[in-house]
Amino acid sequence: MAYAGVNKTLLVASAWVGDMVMAHTLVRLLAEQDPNAQLHVLAPPATAPIARRMREVTQTLVLDIAHGELGLAKRWRTAQDLRAHAYTTAYVLPNTWKSALIPWLAKIPTRVGWHGEARFGLLNRRRRLDTDRYPLMIQRYMALANPKGDLPDPYPLPRLRADAENARALVNRLDLLTGLDEANVIGLCPGAEFGPAKKWPGEYYAQLADGLIEQGHQVWLFGSPRDVPDCERIAGLCPGVKNLAGHTRLEDAIDLLSLCQQVVSNDSGLMHIACALDVPTVGLFGSTSPRFTPPLGDGARVVEIDEPCRPCFARECPLGHLNCLRKITPEQVLSRVVP
Repeated sequence: MAYAGVNKTLLVASAWVGDMVMAHTLVRLLAEQDPNAQLHVLAPPATAPIARRMREVTQTLVLDIAHGELGLAKRWRTAQDLRAHAYTTAYVLPNTWKSALIPWLAKIPTRVGWHGEARFGLLNRRRRLDTDRYPLMIQRYMALANPKGDLPDPYPLPRLRADAENARALVNRLDLLTGLDEANVIGLCPGAEFGPAKKWPGEYYAQLADGLIEQGHQVWLFGSPRDVPDCERIAGLCPGVKNLAGHTRLEDAIDLLSLCQQVVSNDSGLMHIACALDVPTVGLFGSTSPRFTPPLGDGARVVEIDEPCRPCFARECPLGHLNCLRKITPEQVLSRVVP
């Protein structure tokens, strides 16, 4: 429902969990610029739960179109539904041509985004990206909030809400702890949706888990249904871990990550979620670079090594050896975990 004198803004969100978390920097800036504005997010099912955990988001709308699907009929119907909201501005965060279709079809007056896939006409506030000026992904999102592209200093970090009641219900249902006050949990996130070139070896995660358990920690494995084989292998090598992969929804993972004392993760969406929950996080970087998508916050640490072939940003190791991650030892990572 539209209200007279109230600006309504639509954010077209990414299908990648980490990108959706980092987009909270833009959400926070827009809310600061106009505290009375209504901010709606149009997101695919994979990232809609993230938007629902952002305090500034008034409403989350789900666009159920499969990855790679053009879905013109669905986009048309969605655009017609959105017209009733009378949005004044749309921010299109993905760089694809099809992601800019709905705001154009919905006749939203101001449509903002980076040039991307030659989106002439679809965006009428189309910006050319200066990668030297905005090396970080979060900077590229924040720059859209200002016509001149100026960034605040300091800039707001992503911050997600956890549901304490759901966390306690999950702890009971999954038989994780006898008392939350005594929780001494380290979360491990061995998955990476982008591809195996971002995955620290599973046997290394198992060795790390062994060391953490010897120190008196409880270790929880987090992952999506696609991460189940990797997490089952780690659990087989280290039976003392609690394997949650495939047993939790994304919103459940958010709530359980909020209970962790610390998180160790590949460069993945769960790494960014942990940081946005203000949980101290160790990010392991191989094929990708913390100069682009670092873990954010005072408690964030990065573990990486110098290899002449990195960062390659490939889904699979082009050279077949994955040395950029294999040369990071479990002992090195264990030494970075706060005792």
